[in-house]
Amino acid sequence: MFFALDGFLFAGWVVRIPAIKQQTGASAATLGLALLGVSAGAVITMMLTGRLCRRFGSHAVTVACGALLPLSIALPAQTHSALSLGLVLLVFGAAYGGMNVAMNSAAVDLVATLRRPVMPSFHAAFSLGGMVGAGLGGLVAGSLSASAHLFALAGIGLLVTVFTGPSLLRNRPAPATLEAAGARVPRQRLSPRARRIVALFGVIALCTAYGEGALADWGALHLEQDLGAHPGVAAAGYAVFALTMTAGRLTGTLLLERLGQTRTLVLGGATAAAGMLLGSLAPTTWAALAGFAVTGLGLANIFPVAVGRAGELAGPSGVAAASTLGYGGMLLGPPAIGLLADRFSLPTALTTVALLAAAAAALGYGARNATPDART
Repeated sequence: MFFALDGFLFAGWVVRIPAIKQQTGASAATLGLALLGVSAGAVITMMLTGRLCRRFGSHAVTVACGALLPLSIALPAQTHSALSLGLVLLVFGAAYGGMNVAMNSAAVDLVATLRRPVMPSFHAAFSLGGMVGAGLGGLVAGSLSASAHLFALAGIGLLVTVFTGPSLLRNRPAPATLEAAGARVPRQRLSPRARRIVALFGVIALCTAYGEGALADWGALHLEQDLGAHPGVAAAGYAVFALTMTAGRLTGTLLLERLGQTRTLVLGGATAAAGMLLGSLAPTTWAALAGFAVTGLGLANIFPVAVGRAGELAGPSGVAAASTLGYGGMLLGPPAIGLLADRFSLPTALTTVALLAAAAAALGYGARNATPDART
């Protein structure tokens, strides 16, 4: 539920970016800098969240962030300048980043207990929430103001947290249980080689988070401004992406069990690269939507595999480190694409997603033998 809530709220925000862009009067470049606030706030809090999880438990931190995230989502629609938008997005990003580290740390513990590669299933819930949030946003985009829409999402998010939070707080994994299940709960310092491998998986996560952030922040604008799509159809672009990502993640456990992590990473990166070339350069709306769909299928399991491997190696600290690098992709993406769009064009700027997806495939192949002793 918390993974789904995270995706639902984030998608509800991103489908309203065109309306808030118009409200603030921002250019593509200044909007990109304002959107930097989401990723900057997330990255700033991620390492702190890892320490909080180790002290208070990942379940308690997840519930706390589950309350903060809905409260912060109503803020962007109250702004009327790019500067004020960037400042409130820092708050939203901080809650979003904390939520992602905490819930991924909880999921890593459950994966260790189950002894099956089910991490993609949790991220499937995130994608499903994103699909529902984007679909709902598309339905109300023409009839409901951004302010009313985001206030409604805040109320829904708080209700979900109130009803599901107590269950999560009552069921906390005991460290001894996790160790018996085979989880690596690091109590000693990581070796330099292990740190490098955590960083490598973080870079793989970065390459894919860049693509997710690009489609979230710029996909609707590309469809609406470059291809003349109706606002509802433009909002559906992210929903299509989220739908195929959900489908890919629902089958992720089976895929990992049959192909293994390396083949899953390489195949996913190559598929996403091909899909995004179509999505960014296609001359028609429907062809671009098809490209977005293929991209979602390719990116589906790369991020959860990368973060899960880092968590297996270094616990909450590994999740935090890989997530921080991963969301660094979102930190890099908005301003980079905005500046490239101003200098060249938005379709040209979006081809960088394909380049980084190909890089993720190459790095995934390079990490095929990355199984060192985690501690010294």
